[in-house]
Amino acid sequence: MAPSHVLRCCQRGLSWIPVIFINLVVCWSYYAYVMELCIYTIPNPEEQVIYLVVFHLCFIMFMWSYWKTIVSRPTNPSKEFCLPKAEKEQYEKEEVAEVQQEILKKVSKGLPIYTRTGGGAIRYCDRCQVIKPDRCHHCSTCDQCVLKMDHHCPWVNNCVGFSNYKFFVLFLGYSMIYCLFIAATVLQYFIKFWTNQLPDTHAKFHVLFLFFVATMFFISILSLFTYHLWLVAKNRTTIEAFRAPVFRNGPDKHGFTLGFKKNVKEVFGDQKRYWLLPIYTSLGDGHTFPTRLVNIDPEQLIGDQPNSKGALDGESMSNSHNHLLDNSAADGKQHTDGGATVTVTVENES
Repeated sequence: MAPSHVLRCCQRGLSWIPVIFINLVVCWSYYAYVMELCIYTIPNPEEQVIYLVVFHLCFIMFMWSYWKTIVSRPTNPSKEFCLPKAEKEQYEKEEVAEVQQEILKKVSKGLPIYTRTGGGAIRYCDRCQVIKPDRCHHCSTCDQCVLKMDHHCPWVNNCVGFSNYKFFVLFLGYSMIYCLFIAATVLQYFIKFWTNQLPDTHAKFHVLFLFFVATMFFISILSLFTYHLWLVAKNRTTIEAFRAPVFRNGPDKHGFTLGFKKNVKEVFGDQKRYWLLPIYTSLGDGHTFPTRLVNIDPEQLIGDQPNSKGALDGESMSNSHNHLLDNSAADGKQHTDGGATVTVTVENES
């Protein structure tokens, strides 16, 4: 027990190395740009002031979004997705997989779950002992189930998911702008140092290396940022892009797509003035998500459980998701079956 505990502590310590590396590079870039370039190299005071003001705006937004991505802990499934005590004991004692699935189906009748495993079974995490909500996955690095998990990022030492995906996208965007601004403003002095138009000083190394580092990071971040913008537009996670979510009628990579505008709102919120700020504005609770087309599960329409909280009665659906679906009223249809109302959105993908 003791060696495994020490090993876990060592792994946690080592996992911070990428974060420390990024922060060291950023601290050096701050010193090199402010001191070596603006203070010691640029002779024009007006140019110095303009560069410093814009640089600090980029720097603040970059570091703000970066650290928000780091400190925002992953959101886990709520207690209602845990098996009740009696069913849990029955599930653990049972060795037949088919019988275990019947237990999970019985419990999941009162839960807003529409996705299944590749074989059509209820998604259950034996490690966390919870029924997985839609778009939830278990992270082996964090050793926990994460709501709307996108991926585990070593550069932020955190899982990117429902709680911090907006911050992660902003972090990519502002880091790209930060690198682009540095490379663009350093370029002319890079050329002057390279062609010996400026005397050899201690600033030469910093200016030359600053241009190379900023350009390299910009190129690498550009492709990643573009990819995640595409994911936002399609309302997919990285996991769903590689493996389409499976519904009752089979895989559907467009299952959570609501149209371009609603897809963006689900991540960034419905108040545009907050979109570019690393402030939490994402819609929903991470447990339920409006879908492009919901196929009603007949088993979930059986109201034999007094404490049923399915998405079909609308109680477990968050207000923000209802707001998204209400906006689709002109494009959707409402079906009523046994008193349960389901909004089915059939909007074509933008």
